[in-house]
Amino acid sequence: MENSENSDRMTTLSQVMQTLSERGIKREFRMNENCEMKFENSDKVYQPSELVILKTYRFEGDSNPDDNAVLYVLKDSEGNRGMIIDSYGADSNYPGEKFDEFLRNIPVLDSDEFNY
Repeated sequence: MENSENSDRMTTLSQVMQTLSERGIKREFRMNENCEMKFENSDKVYQPSELVILKTYRFEGDSNPDDNAVLYVLKDSEGNRGMIIDSYGADSNYPGEKFDEFLRNIPVLDSDEFNY
């Protein structure tokens, strides 16, 4: 994560996840083996149009390119908020094109509410 403006800003995935958890965002949206996006502990299958990306955080490992990850904060059409966590590069959590295509089709709001 860029850290040029404020040396106290969160720079690790675990720091951002902890802050999100403190704000009530604890559940994940996950794509299953059938390429269906679901909210954790729910049977609802989402289409990209039913979600909006509120914020994207990118993390790059200092010494190991395998430590790259991205965290998306999302909201569904019913107001539920959650996250998607994905390592990127060669070791994506979601191999294949379906996940990438799904993400590309989610509208992006980029809310200042999640600027930490």
